[in-house]
Amino acid sequence: MSYTIDGWELVIGLEVHAQVTSQAKLFSGAATAFGAAPNSQVSFVDAGMPGMLPVINGECVAQAVRTGLGLNAEIHLWSRFDRKNYFYADLPQGYQISQFAHPIVGKGEVEITLADGTTKTVGITRLHLEQDAGKSLHDQHATKSFIDLNRSGVALMEIVSEPDMRSPEEAGAYLTKLRQIMRYLGTCDGNMDEGSLRADVNVSVRKPGEGFRTRCEVKNVNSIRFVMQAVEAEARRQIEVWESGGTVDQETRLFDTGRGVTRSMRSKEDAHDYRYFPDPDLPPLVFTKDFVDGLKAALPELPDARRARYVAMGLSPYDAHVLTLEKDTAVFFEEVAGGRDAKLAANWVTGDYFAALNRLKRDVSDSPVSARHLGRLLDLIADGTISGKIAKDVFEIMLEADEDPASIVESRGLKQVKDTGAIEAAADAVLAANADKVAEFRSGKDKLFGFFVGQVMKAMQGKGNPALVNEVLKAKLQG
Repeated sequence: MSYTIDGWELVIGLEVHAQVTSQAKLFSGAATAFGAAPNSQVSFVDAGMPGMLPVINGECVAQAVRTGLGLNAEIHLWSRFDRKNYFYADLPQGYQISQFAHPIVGKGEVEITLADGTTKTVGITRLHLEQDAGKSLHDQHATKSFIDLNRSGVALMEIVSEPDMRSPEEAGAYLTKLRQIMRYLGTCDGNMDEGSLRADVNVSVRKPGEGFRTRCEVKNVNSIRFVMQAVEAEARRQIEVWESGGTVDQETRLFDTGRGVTRSMRSKEDAHDYRYFPDPDLPPLVFTKDFVDGLKAALPELPDARRARYVAMGLSPYDAHVLTLEKDTAVFFEEVAGGRDAKLAANWVTGDYFAALNRLKRDVSDSPVSARHLGRLLDLIADGTISGKIAKDVFEIMLEADEDPASIVESRGLKQVKDTGAIEAAADAVLAANADKVAEFRSGKDKLFGFFVGQVMKAMQGKGNPALVNEVLKAKLQG
């Protein structure tokens, strides 16, 4: 069912700015590490000093091509850098080196999955490379703004979607999927809280069946949740304008996260306002099909392919989805599941293991239990050394020291009892102590069987082999 607000349809496109994962900037050798002291990672090129010439970083080019391949997009073997001219305090050159008419990556697509299980394809218009600007700091002094140029010149991929999204949920799902693909590829870390992934949200509204109306751009939204909220807020603002007889002006706006509304920032510039022209210091960017093919051959398995493989292994679509959301989780799961029952491994990873991570406020990259040890715990269950219940107790001990589970079982005497004689003795004691319930069971109250199993397991401190306990009790109760 289509999403509308008071009979109005939403039209949404995203321009996502993804910081390229690289050791150096796009056109200089300055470092890119997050959190460094202000202005400690700035070359003469980044500072816009006269006479300084940009030199392209080949790894940034490769990262853009990898991303394009991950988006099933056209890779252009010939592209060009332009100068986008505008003045801003943290743009020392007075222009941004970007790609406008001839981007490195052309049309592509991303398939998103929505909450109801339906899928939708969102088109990619282009991906182009550009350098980031610096950062203005307005909270360091009562009357002055400071400038940090550490970010100046950092390589960005601007990924522009088609206006194919029609709801806040679709916009959130698209940005989530885009982030997931880049994190799998290793081309952007996707840390929105650090500013390495930001979205400009383009929103317009229309009556169903109409052509496009005027759009507005909500600038620099830095979380998936805020993107969804900004879409809703801006759509409602535009609907109110149109329904009151007004006209929506094309402009750039900001999202006020505290109040949940957008506010005007500036009138929207068109391409001619920036006076784009080819950068005279940079020749066209040219590479070969062999270069692209080599990068393609080395790409990691992407989330959609991995999810399909997990379903083929017998996992539910839901478990496959959860386990592939983050590459670290998928890698952890695969080590746990290696050579073992995939469903059992998935149940443990998505169940007890995820619950422990949430409780301890940790993630897979900081796991309290190694995948190797969790896998060995599953081996102890599979070969009957311990029961599933004892395994949960052993796992809690492993959380404290990540000790080999076999050592824990051995040192604490937790091995499952397979001695039929010991089980029979425990069963005889339970049946003798509950003669009235034995009579009720034999008169037809079959559900009491679970009671007897529980009592025997309790008497054996949970160490009785469940299958043998069931077998012994059935024989004695039917005798």
